[in-house]
Amino acid sequence: MSSLEDLINLDLSGSTDQIIAEYIWIGGSGLDMRSKARTLPGPVTDPSELPKWNYDGSSTGQAPGDDSEVIIYPQAIFKDPFRRGNNILVMCDAYTPAGEPIPTNKRHAAAKIFSDPSVVAEETWYGIEQEYTLLQKDIKWPVGWPVGGFPGPQGPYYCGIGADKAFGRDIVDSHYKACLYAGIDVSGTNGEVMPGQWEFQVGPTVGIAAADQVWVARYILERITELAGVVLSLDPKPIPGDWNGAGAHTNYSTKSMREDGGYEVIKKAIEKLGLRHKEHIAAYGEGNERRLTGKHETADINTFLWGVANRGASIRVGRDTEKAGKGYFEDRRPASNMDPYTVTSMIAESTILWKP
Repeated sequence: MSSLEDLINLDLSGSTDQIIAEYIWIGGSGLDMRSKARTLPGPVTDPSELPKWNYDGSSTGQAPGDDSEVIIYPQAIFKDPFRRGNNILVMCDAYTPAGEPIPTNKRHAAAKIFSDPSVVAEETWYGIEQEYTLLQKDIKWPVGWPVGGFPGPQGPYYCGIGADKAFGRDIVDSHYKACLYAGIDVSGTNGEVMPGQWEFQVGPTVGIAAADQVWVARYILERITELAGVVLSLDPKPIPGDWNGAGAHTNYSTKSMREDGGYEVIKKAIEKLGLRHKEHIAAYGEGNERRLTGKHETADINTFLWGVANRGASIRVGRDTEKAGKGYFEDRRPASNMDPYTVTSMIAESTILWKP
């Protein structure tokens, strides 16, 4: 008699050419992720080969009940680490039946920026550091923390090891391997300053693909926390007080920045970002004012400053970049709950297309 685990891991390749495609989209909050599965006649390698689909937008806060149909367009394909075989995860964006992007579809506007010839020519590279917190399911308190109490002060937890310092490593390692299997450019992971908080990095990845990959990496992570009975939080300041918040530091470079003389290009780009500081902050995630206080490795939300190797700055330039005279910089302002489509495209727009 088969067990539930046997059936979950059932290999379909020997009995059918059909595959399962899990269509993923962003829900009405702009942060929640939804998905549903459909059967396809055979393996697919390009999103253009996939059919569009629809869902009930009135149940996700994205359409009224009397006109509830929302259409999802496949945009990127990844291998499915849960079903494996030829089965796939499909990142989609959402439109009205008339073909207009719905308000929570930030990918559509980002794609326009990334397809601009000036942006294409600059081959924008992104490396996104996604921080997150793991919470106990029933009490919404960080894993490893005593119920109703607090662990010892920050200090031993960052990149720490041991049962009294690293809480949730099984989830973190499962996620790391699942992302690599899926084809995501995950480049590393580490424990963060606050216990129960972790980070994974995606990149370097070119253009809009970086945002697609961060969204799918978030999806995979939340599916794993579902299996583990743990809650994923992207709140930028999950615990008030003397505890670090959670960000999504975004490392960025253009072709011009990576070539000889690129340091001057970097400085001009940072100057542009400073001129649009308020616009960027407004788009960099909800609740970010609780995190960007000037403490805990942040700059104050109302102040724009940059520096070399300064983790208390809005923009940090690495020592290696300064020494080489070319390279990349890190925008430390985005919150952990930022929309990567918005952040990546806005940085490209401000540094390449925008004229002060």
